[in-house]
Amino acid sequence: MNGGQPTRRQFLERSACGFGALAFSALAGQRAAAEQAASALSATAATGPHHRPRAKRVIFLFMQGGVSQVDSFDFKPRLAADDGKKMPFDDARLRANTGSGDSAHRVMKSPWQFAQYGESGRWVSDLFPETARHADDLCLLHGLHTEGVAHGPATLFLHCGATSFVRPSMGAWVLYGLGSESENLPGFVTISPSSGNGGARNFGTAFLPAEFQGTALGRAGMPAAQARLRNLAPAEGSPAFERDELDRLQALNHAQLQRYAGDDELEAAVRSYELAWRMQSHAPQVLDMAGESAATLALYGIGQTETDNFGRQCLLARRMCEAGVRYVQVTYGDNTANPAWDQHSNLPKHAEHARAVDRPIAGLLADLKQRGLLEDTIVWWGGEFGRTPYAQNNGTGRDHNPLGFTVWLAGGGFRPGFAFGETDEFGHRAIAGKVHMHDLHATVLHQLGLNHEQLTYRYAGRNFRLTDVFGRVVREVLTT
Repeated sequence: MNGGQPTRRQFLERSACGFGALAFSALAGQRAAAEQAASALSATAATGPHHRPRAKRVIFLFMQGGVSQVDSFDFKPRLAADDGKKMPFDDARLRANTGSGDSAHRVMKSPWQFAQYGESGRWVSDLFPETARHADDLCLLHGLHTEGVAHGPATLFLHCGATSFVRPSMGAWVLYGLGSESENLPGFVTISPSSGNGGARNFGTAFLPAEFQGTALGRAGMPAAQARLRNLAPAEGSPAFERDELDRLQALNHAQLQRYAGDDELEAAVRSYELAWRMQSHAPQVLDMAGESAATLALYGIGQTETDNFGRQCLLARRMCEAGVRYVQVTYGDNTANPAWDQHSNLPKHAEHARAVDRPIAGLLADLKQRGLLEDTIVWWGGEFGRTPYAQNNGTGRDHNPLGFTVWLAGGGFRPGFAFGETDEFGHRAIAGKVHMHDLHATVLHQLGLNHEQLTYRYAGRNFRLTDVFGRVVREVLTT
């Protein structure tokens, strides 16, 4: 909000109680005023792509808690050869807490077998047999590294490019830079977000205009079948009556916009009323899966106990992309103290989580591809960090590891069937083809037609961007 604490009079006026300030002539031109205000508000977005885009939209499959790279996509035979041996490793968490991280840990082999898949021969463990069938569509980044050794900072860095400061989320930056493809749906939707480890900041706007924040659909821990957009059902009355009622309300709001020009939150609220009106007619169709064929539902694992929930989330993501949503985040997680994939003392639980997501992810890739959507849609899979190749506290789990881990991308101009980067022989630290999280952000933005150095917003006397003052486009993983 601009200015200081509002006075009682200002509060009443902003609450649409200052009717005396509104002339009758404003009501007569209510529809024209609505269109004019909508046009003015859209001008708060950036001008569009900086160069020819290869992709139009993003589906980010967020594996909350950190999947173990050495148990999924980063095959390391050395772990089996030295299983049980005590060896020195640089412990990132210990270093963060004490300043010295060198200590001996017990090497732990993977409980799962690896095999090569597709013509590309990419290594995938039997945690993900369905995803492995799409090995020739995946671009694997094995040399990723990031900031933050705890879930909170690392999750914020993944989404916002900062570990502690309040910064806009990536989805907000994308929407700010490109706008929405749809006039009838939000441009940025987050499906089943978690309330922990940053919570709403992970899909928030910080100092960007509030209209670019993500719209939450459901929440972590809630069955996806129950995920709804709140207050979507129209009130009783004919559509014409409701349109007239909204126009009168918007006329009041536009008068306040004239008086309080530059009030970001007020502008976003006014714009949201128009969007909410259009969503009442269009969003129910997107959320309703009744028209999907039995074959499509089966493809995503919907109707089967283990895969139904995440399958619904992935199918919703596809339907939203078809409807023009620019950035869709799908979270596999929960609201417990230890997020989903966070197996410090029970690594075999990775199998339970993998069974829940593997078929839905493979179904999403297959569905996008057969519909011709994968070509201009980026599917991004990964967590906030990886896990250590050694047993934590000599137990049966793995600790957090931001030093080297794997994410993969598919579609949107990323090289299919390709692996880039390398961790050491234990899968602990990135040593070649290193990709920092800032680099990943810069590269995804590049494929959307956005130059990460030019996508800026001036706030508090300086220009801010998602990648701060860092980041490079990793051209080695792009088809052109």
